[in-house]
Amino acid sequence: MEKEKQRVALGSVIAAAFLTAAKLVIGLLTGSLGILSQAADSGLDLGAATITYFAVRVSDRPADQDHLYGHGKAESLSALIQAGLLLITCGWIIYEAVERLFFKTVAVQATLYAFVVMGISIIISVNRPVVLRRTAKKYGSQALEAGALNFSSDVLSSAVVILGLIMVRLGLPLADSLAALVVATLVVVASVRLGKRSADVLLDRAPREMVELVAAEVRAVDGVIDCPRVRLRRSGNRSFVDLNVNIDRAVGLERAHDVALEIERRICVKIPHADVMVHTEPTEGDEQLVDRIKVMAGRTPDILDVHNILAHEIEGKIYLDLHLTVTPLLTLGEAHKIADSLEETVRSEMENIAMVNTHIESNLHFLASGEDITSSSGSMVNLVKNVAREEAALKDCHEVTVRKVNDHLSLTLHCLFDENLVISEVHEASTRIEDRVKGAIPDVDAVLVHVEPS
Repeated sequence: MEKEKQRVALGSVIAAAFLTAAKLVIGLLTGSLGILSQAADSGLDLGAATITYFAVRVSDRPADQDHLYGHGKAESLSALIQAGLLLITCGWIIYEAVERLFFKTVAVQATLYAFVVMGISIIISVNRPVVLRRTAKKYGSQALEAGALNFSSDVLSSAVVILGLIMVRLGLPLADSLAALVVATLVVVASVRLGKRSADVLLDRAPREMVELVAAEVRAVDGVIDCPRVRLRRSGNRSFVDLNVNIDRAVGLERAHDVALEIERRICVKIPHADVMVHTEPTEGDEQLVDRIKVMAGRTPDILDVHNILAHEIEGKIYLDLHLTVTPLLTLGEAHKIADSLEETVRSEMENIAMVNTHIESNLHFLASGEDITSSSGSMVNLVKNVAREEAALKDCHEVTVRKVNDHLSLTLHCLFDENLVISEVHEASTRIEDRVKGAIPDVDAVLVHVEPS
């Protein structure tokens, strides 16, 4: 990429140098202000092309410790300098044209050489903008785009000078000065446009249509509630986009990360070479009661989980029962304070909550040593199967596993149920089986019923 941009910029330097020399020589020989104005314009094109060449080389350097956003704005600075040089030239051309129109007479010789030089100028000036504009679009280079604008204005201004020379040969000597004024006007317009665009980039002005495009793309991502702020700045061929995005607080950290990645992907499709930073803000969305309670519980680090949430509505008031899993090393007093705090939060943030009751439990976060004693516990396995089969909804019980963990017995049994039963009925049946097994074998510390469709 860097070599192609530099090669195109160097080609513009060579072209501008040739045109400047040719126009200057012919302008001095013929006394044509139109050609001299073109020579001055091409001379500034030469300076601008040289600046562009070095700006392209600088802008392609990667970011470093002192330039964290890279060196891309060197291209915008180059374009702004080009605009300033063009305006200075226009001032001299306009001054000299007014002098010749009203205060002094200069003989202009519309020779064949003058026409040949201006014709060559048009041929070269037609080709260079095509190459520059194509490369600028390919790599998003503002410096090359400025060079294309300069050469494009040369085409029309050269045509105007040729027209002025023709009028001189027809006996209208003032036409040369008028042509120079037209050239100057065209260059002023091009310079102002170029300068404004360059200044906008240097001052971090974000195009309104681009900001609206980014906001629309973000809001179209599934999981995004709103996009309240978009900040966008350009540096060379790169766009830096900073976003604040409201995401449903119940989706979880991993899902929020996936949403942020999708936002980045969409923006990079719409804006090539974009560097996107997404700041996600948890926001209350269309949450169910269980989701809201889990969000509230998630604010306390010592609460590991909330489950078995049961809600009852009595006379317009809601009564909640829930199981609260906390860190195992908490004392009862500490765990009770956490439970009280959660109950108060639920009552204050949710309407019509009359009462909240919590069942506190712990969850051990380490691997316990144990052994599988199923092969030596045949009688216990048979007893478990028989006890389980007392449940009317059960189709079958198989794969009973007996483990001894820290001198405690732990049982796992696979139970088959009708696949058309609703899960609440299956859960109630599996709970009854657990209770029956514990009642039949008092030494059992834990029973897990794995349910399967028959």
